[in-house]
Amino acid sequence: MSGYGEGKGVSYNSYLKVKELKELQLCLSDPAHHDEPLFIIIHQTYELWFKLILHELDSIVKILEDTDLDDAKIWQANFYLKRVVAIQKHLVNQIHILETMAPKEFLGFRNHLNPASGFQSSQFREIEFLGGMKDTNMLKYFSHEHAAVVDLQKRFDSHSLHDLFFKVITWAGFKPVMDKETDSEEEKKNKLEQRVQEIKKLYDQAAKYPHIYDLAELLLDFDEGILLWRKHHATVVERIIGFKQGTGGSEGVAYLKSTWTKKCFPELWQVRTYLEI
Repeated sequence: MSGYGEGKGVSYNSYLKVKELKELQLCLSDPAHHDEPLFIIIHQTYELWFKLILHELDSIVKILEDTDLDDAKIWQANFYLKRVVAIQKHLVNQIHILETMAPKEFLGFRNHLNPASGFQSSQFREIEFLGGMKDTNMLKYFSHEHAAVVDLQKRFDSHSLHDLFFKVITWAGFKPVMDKETDSEEEKKNKLEQRVQEIKKLYDQAAKYPHIYDLAELLLDFDEGILLWRKHHATVVERIIGFKQGTGGSEGVAYLKSTWTKKCFPELWQVRTYLEI
């Protein structure tokens, strides 16, 4: 894009709205604390990456929802998933930039953040819902943001990647039994075990279903990416504020650690236990 200037067409700065971007870091501390721009820019960057992840996941959902599914479409979905996983790896590394901020420095402006909290990232919740971690209780945390509630409700009512993965293996001839809302906990447990056994058949015949096998592994990469981000995030938060209460009223690190058991694809994790040579 070099060579373009004002009045001669698009320029690098105008195309990327650099001027507007630079005006979005509005500090609440007064005078502005030295480390507050770091805090703001890190989190704004996360939201931009979340936007791109949602863009890619929406494309994947559209592909896998196609009634005329074929290997070429699954390959395309895998291609986009690889990009999502690459972004997730970057996000895990990026969180550690916050560790360059001394604990007492963060306390210099932390009180201005109340009652805001990373817990309220609606885009991250959309990613969870898209993966299959749907929880209507999350909607209450956005009651003051109508647009966020609308977006999250739309995600809740739409197909998740979990739904679509089992659509794909059903298309391939496997017979997973899915849960119903009326199922008891015991019935859900039995159906989960049955789905694991169907996935085991896929893994035992990976060479016969290479694109579907790759899809399964990439979805596990995606799930692991969320889990690793949670763990690294909690570690960084503990390093900076210890076990102080979260700014949004949550339990802080204790809450963050409680989310480590949440998974979009429990079946893909459990199938490892049953694989044999």
